Amino acid sequence: MPRPKCPRFIGDLPDVTFYKPRGVPLTQLETVGLTFDEFEAIRLADLDGLYQEQAAEKMQISRATFGRVLESAHKKIADALIGGKAIKIEGGVVKMINHRVFTCSACNHTWEEPFGTGRPSVCPKCGSDLFSRLNPGHGGGRRHRAGCHRVRQNRINSRKDEK
Repeated sequence: MPRPKCPRFIGDLPDVTFYKPRGVPLTQLETVGLTFDEFEAIRLADLDGLYQEQAAEKMQISRATFGRVLESAHKKIADALIGGKAIKIEGGVVKMINHRVFTCSACNHTWEEPFGTGRPSVCPKCGSDLFSRLNPGHGGGRRHRAGCHRVRQNRINSRKDEK
């Protein structure tokens, strides 16, 4: 079983999540799936013009991982353009950089609020004021990476103990 991926940090979700060739009904098209982290890699490298090292820091992943994500995104987009396929942007293991996450203890609803909008007064689902913030820091990429490493290290240590 492969080890779980650590989340990649992205700036925001895209406004448009589906692209298709004009004049061809969607039912007649194959679809290529582009993950949110691949979309973010395209935005950072190709649109914003960042070097891979800088973009990798923003996504809080290694430069090599960023390169693989970017290469995968380029291949998928090329396949869609050359083959006349639709592109659907969805999924992936991601976390939002510029959002705070809250959870309601009354109904277990979890939601995100952008930074700079103030603390919400009630849960948007049930209206309760019994909620708390899950991510008190503003990202904390180094801590996050170390946390993923700890999980991996603990698995390695537990396998050694089993033998």
